[in-house]
Amino acid sequence: QVQLVESGGGWVQPGGSLRLSCAASGFTLDYNGIGWFRQAPGKEREGVSCIDSRGSTFYVDSVKGRFTISRDNAKNTIYLHMNSLKTEDTAVYYCARTTRRFGSCGLIRAEYGAWGQGTQVTVSS
Repeated sequence: QVQLVESGGGWVQPGGSLRLSCAASGFTLDYNGIGWFRQAPGKEREGVSCIDSRGSTFYVDSVKGRFTISRDNAKNTIYLHMNSLKTEDTAVYYCARTTRRFGSCGLIRAEYGAWGQGTQVTVSS
């Protein structure tokens, strides 16, 4: 059974940092692309970052230079390191497994077929 479980969300002041984790089970990360998405109240769910099976990473422009995605295959876990957080980063963050072949990934929501339950990130003073 494929399962993704996010953790690490919370409240942080602007300029602060958080590390989100996405623990995968029922499949191995070696052959799969994994993405992070977020959804703010009243907004569409948007792709934030993804990492493919070879370790190549992709980011939406708004988080480039601030967020870093990484993967620990031994722990079957994906991380999203978020630095210099802004109030506009407030959202529920989800990880998901892409349905793309050969372990590639992109930031299009429709290309993902298994989702975690989400973890809330709140950035405010």
